[in-house]
Amino acid sequence: MRALLASPLGFLIGMALGAVGGGGSILAVPALVYVAGQNPHAATTTSLVVVGATALGGMLSHYRAGRVKLGPGLVFGLVGTGGSLVGAFISKQIPSNLLLFLFSFLILFAAYRMWPKKQKAVRDSEGGTGTGISADLPSDGDGSSVVVAQKTDSRTKMIVLVLVTGTVVGFLTGLFGVGGGFVIVPALVLALKYDMPEAVGTSLLVIAVNSAIALLGRVATSHVQWSIAIPFTIAGLLGSLVGRRVSDKVPTKTLAKAFVVLLLIVGAYVAIKSVMVL
Repeated sequence: MRALLASPLGFLIGMALGAVGGGGSILAVPALVYVAGQNPHAATTTSLVVVGATALGGMLSHYRAGRVKLGPGLVFGLVGTGGSLVGAFISKQIPSNLLLFLFSFLILFAAYRMWPKKQKAVRDSEGGTGTGISADLPSDGDGSSVVVAQKTDSRTKMIVLVLVTGTVVGFLTGLFGVGGGFVIVPALVLALKYDMPEAVGTSLLVIAVNSAIALLGRVATSHVQWSIAIPFTIAGLLGSLVGRRVSDKVPTKTLAKAFVVLLLIVGAYVAIKSVMVL
């Protein structure tokens, strides 16, 4: 019965994944704990099934629209393998209520990351004043060497950003059972210069890969309650299809702002509930 009550939230999570490429999965654990009645450790494991399957389902529709970069997405996901396995191991060592308390901070951080930023900030980060490359170029000498140096520096920064972000996302997925789309999408835009639709579609592939790896890291010691995971996942898959259509009709900024408000409410609720029993 509780699984059926949690299913509408699964639909909402899938809808967020399909519409904005991230953030929605972070609601899976609170829904599984406070509505479906699972303990936090079981919820983070079940969440990996829900999030991975929902992300994969949402990714397929984006793939048909040509918005998924398979090669880079797989590489980005595999980069997080080490972080994912470490996160899964650490998660089992943390007391349940402390895990939820830490999770509430992640929710609030996700809300901050998902709030639409001014376009100028993105442009600066992509190669304007925010790149860190000096605009005072030499007035004489071989200008081509400067261009090569700048390209090499830019490529190095891109590789470092992908490695660091991939590892961090993998760690968060293993630790909390979340997808990390709120980190992946900006990284794909800034590091790989994807436009937003491509970043959203590719992020779903990364989330699916990270979730599968983290689940493998838990399979020997954790149990998935399929009576909850299956209906929750089905609802999430349906939601991702609806979210994909909604994203074509409603401005992304409007969707993001509405979802951020929901994240703030849930984050505050989880923090208060977990503090009361610490």
